[in-house]
Amino acid sequence: MSRLFTSESVTEGHPDKIADQISDAILDALLAEDPNSRVAVETAVATGLTLIIGEVMTKAYVDIAKVVRDTIREIGYTGVVGGFDADSTAVLVSLNEQSADIALGVDEAYESKREGERGKFGIGAGDQGIIFGYATNETPEYLPPALTYARRLTKKLSEARRSGELSYLRPDGKSQVTVEFGGDGKVKRIDTIVVSAQHSEDVAQEQIHSDVKECIIKDVIPNELLDENTKYFINPTGRFVIGGPQGDSGLTGRKIIVDTYGGTSRHGGGAFSGKDPTKVDRSAAYAARWVAKNLVAAGAAERIEIELAYAIGVAKPVSLAIETFGTSKYSEAELIAAVEKTFDLRPEAIISDLNLRSPIYRQTAAFGHFGRTDIDLPWERLDKAEEIKAALGKYTDIHRKLPFFVDYTASAEC
Repeated sequence: MSRLFTSESVTEGHPDKIADQISDAILDALLAEDPNSRVAVETAVATGLTLIIGEVMTKAYVDIAKVVRDTIREIGYTGVVGGFDADSTAVLVSLNEQSADIALGVDEAYESKREGERGKFGIGAGDQGIIFGYATNETPEYLPPALTYARRLTKKLSEARRSGELSYLRPDGKSQVTVEFGGDGKVKRIDTIVVSAQHSEDVAQEQIHSDVKECIIKDVIPNELLDENTKYFINPTGRFVIGGPQGDSGLTGRKIIVDTYGGTSRHGGGAFSGKDPTKVDRSAAYAARWVAKNLVAAGAAERIEIELAYAIGVAKPVSLAIETFGTSKYSEAELIAAVEKTFDLRPEAIISDLNLRSPIYRQTAAFGHFGRTDIDLPWERLDKAEEIKAALGKYTDIHRKLPFFVDYTASAEC
């Protein structure tokens, strides 16, 4: 029995993504001058308006308005696009200092205070929260197929606009891909593709349909997954001239499923952009992906979902859970033991191991935080796979003695 699953992606000119990129550009600017900056910045964009609010504690000085305008300009909203552009938007800023009550928990972990040894456990988590990380061996990006294909489409839309290949394209755009899975759980075909691309007023819809299908879709979607029954919806409203913040307001953190796993995995609810790495919404989500991806790369399972939970001011996670969806020969207890042996999931250790006090965040704020092959992100590295294999190795002989053990590494003829 087959089933359908759909994921979406958006371009860097989508209103919510503009907001994410501005928030992370401000974060990067502050971290570049003061790596210990505490930042929680939210951005809202609308016709002719950019609003910056939040809490910041830093030794750095940053011209916020300049960062905002430079980011909008780089995205592509200049005088060419009406209603919202880098030079004419009003920039309103309302930033306060981080709450002293929150800082108490972050500066020194609860465990250090309890044991009376300052600095022993490092910083505490910046807030309570549940965080999920996911990885699968279904694609080279270790991401779910529907999200992978949807993201490739929006990335190609952006490249075609920036290169001038399709010069009538404008910054805003979206894609959606529905994948059909066969009874064996493997990708069978692409059932539906939706692409909405903002464009100049002087181009015919027929040309857009033809160009998007030939230059965008067929360039990034494997031909063997497309057939005569694949459905295409290209600018299905018939017109997409008014876009960006002129067409719809945007807000930081409103595309968390696009940012992560396309709905295949659960989500704790916390957004990433505009937050420094003491916020576990961000740093622990990166760590959870790092753990899941290295577990899959080590052959521990075909699909893995990690859940971490933190308490504000406490360094160690209050829980760690691992779901393998029936694709592992190891028990959850064995996998957790291997993870605890291989990874230190306290916030300070995560920040140190992944070098998260660096100004690396703006580049993550469009086209996803995970599975990126165009940029080098530390949580995407497969640098722990061999350690995981060694940690799991002690269980191998035990399993091979059990009557129900299946040797997944042995070759077999169909």
